[in-house]
Amino acid sequence: MLNSDAVHIWRDADGDYHIEWEASHPQTQVSIQPAVEADVEVLPGQPKARVRGLPEGSRHFFRLSDQHGNEVLASERRLGLEGTPNFRDFGGYGTADGRRVKWGYLYRSGQLSTLSDRDIDLLASLELDLICDFRREEEQATDPSRLPGERPLRVASLPIIPGSNSRFFEEADRQGEGKLAFERQAMFDFMVEINRDFAEGQRETYARMFREILELEDARFLVHCAAGKDRTGFAAALVLLALGVPREVVMRDYMLTARYFSPEREMERLRRKYGMEHVDAEAIRPMLEVHEDYLARALASIEQNYDSVETYLREALGLGPAELAELKGRYLA
Repeated sequence: MLNSDAVHIWRDADGDYHIEWEASHPQTQVSIQPAVEADVEVLPGQPKARVRGLPEGSRHFFRLSDQHGNEVLASERRLGLEGTPNFRDFGGYGTADGRRVKWGYLYRSGQLSTLSDRDIDLLASLELDLICDFRREEEQATDPSRLPGERPLRVASLPIIPGSNSRFFEEADRQGEGKLAFERQAMFDFMVEINRDFAEGQRETYARMFREILELEDARFLVHCAAGKDRTGFAAALVLLALGVPREVVMRDYMLTARYFSPEREMERLRRKYGMEHVDAEAIRPMLEVHEDYLARALASIEQNYDSVETYLREALGLGPAELAELKGRYLA
């Protein structure tokens, strides 16, 4: 049987689409139907296919079906923006009650300050209504976003500064006697604690995110920070959990950042940002990586302090039955 939440689609430099899927049995036969005519090649004996000949400049959807009658409509999650590599649609997932999150309404990314003119055009085509920016105020001022100007677009500044951040760097500076001193495990533990702080110390900010979304009717929205993986990752997880997407699927979406975000590309920028020019790259790497342990720590904190995600959504974020029904009415099909 085809696993509808484990279809991965991406486009290579030549414009060809690659499709991978998971199935419950190796003999599952999958057929692929693009929305427009194209050359489809299913690789023999492999859960993979290549699609050639699709026109550029458009977003393409594919209908996958197996011999048991199961079908899934899927698209490329990562949109090909040149200036922000981790820009993606986090719709399309199934919920516990059998519905599915709509494509084309929920987006997540890193900062938007280095978008190309082509990126601006692509961003405009998404017809966004709201952008939630979790970067600190100084990040927003130093690297202002480039945005389309053709239609009204609300930008909500929701700066997040994890409570343990400054203490960690002060301790590293003290141990290094004027130079920041890190070890990989210490940085990994720091990132785990940052995610705990998202759940415990940033409740009002994430509650504001939901209020901003609910204030606009049927809003198409984007949540983003600098890299689009930590502050944004927890935001996207909360949205999907509120819509009833199972935890294991939420984690799978969270971990997609490992496919799209390259620590090597961001290493020098991060060193300059935090004054880490003399710190060993391997020690810094956990700050640029994504690990299940990060999000798992936030979810564990929720369960420890509120018994369940549902209680957390209601008591900490203000999402009662009416608000959840509104979100599901908008974003589920």
